Amino acid sequence: MILHYDVFKMVLMITRLPPPQQAEDWQQQLVDGFTDVSALLTFLNLPEDAFAQQVERSFPLRVPRAFAVRMCKGDRNDPLLRQVLPVGDETNRVPGFSLDPLSEKQHNPQPGILHKYQGRALVTLTGVCAVHCRYCFRRHFPYADNQVGRKHWPDILAYLQAHPQIHEVILSGGDPLMVQDAILQAFIEQLKQLPQVTTLRIHSRLPIVLPDRVTPALGRLLADSGLRVVMVSHCNHPQEIDESVARAAHLLRAHQIHLLNQAVLLRGVNDEAQTLVQLSKRLWEIDTLPYYLHVLDQVHGAAHFAVCLSVAKQLLQTMLGQLPGYLVPKLVREEAGAASKILISLEQ
Repeated sequence: MILHYDVFKMVLMITRLPPPQQAEDWQQQLVDGFTDVSALLTFLNLPEDAFAQQVERSFPLRVPRAFAVRMCKGDRNDPLLRQVLPVGDETNRVPGFSLDPLSEKQHNPQPGILHKYQGRALVTLTGVCAVHCRYCFRRHFPYADNQVGRKHWPDILAYLQAHPQIHEVILSGGDPLMVQDAILQAFIEQLKQLPQVTTLRIHSRLPIVLPDRVTPALGRLLADSGLRVVMVSHCNHPQEIDESVARAAHLLRAHQIHLLNQAVLLRGVNDEAQTLVQLSKRLWEIDTLPYYLHVLDQVHGAAHFAVCLSVAKQLLQTMLGQLPGYLVPKLVREEAGAASKILISLEQ
């Protein structure tokens, strides 16, 4: 029997990986994650920080243990820790930074729907995430007004049907992979009733921070959806990618899921050219294409992560000199009311 080359390659990728550990249920791992600053700092052999505990009250800490084990113990400036640890700078009022930097309330026509761009709409199946990133542009989003259960699905589907130009549905918001497979499958079955919808895009941090969520059952569910499925992961630093993340990515590729990554440019995390070069290389090793590098959205509480635009352009210029073009992500920013993301020119 002759195997098609792509299939043969995928078989090789799966068989060369070390066998997975007997992982506990991913939902139990969520329960066992860190939701207290003191516990996380103790785990990392770092001193107590009473001020961090005070700051987190406005945006609670949440970190899966599977992500925390990739942090360097004893290093308060660890790039993974910096993304999740509350700091005093979050309380600063900085001109230009607001609670709703992208004016998403204006594009929230009904609970569970964000419709900003032509041809695609975003559906929030849940407002919950596995990890709370301190730079999140939706850290102040009114999820309480967008909590949708199955009783809201007919309204969501009716909205999509009433806008036949929508051919791609994006599951994001909170993290769509936080819902159980049965719920995800039930929603996809409803979505398939709309012939206009051909593509399902899933934006998720879980393949990175809690890779055991990516199970063979999930892979089969997505593969059998009858839709073109794109998984957009969110990985900012090469240190985030370990064997468990690679295994999750290869499982998804084995089920014909297209893998892209979007990162956010963050001061003190990935604002060095070699860090971004290594990130692109590591992503490619796990069959994931670097897609976007976002300039920070100007959300209140995240100004200390901002990188000036001239530095961002120089970083991309350096990447272009060291990587093939397909491994250099597009440098983009979002603007309220724009018809799409804004591609940033590297010309001075």
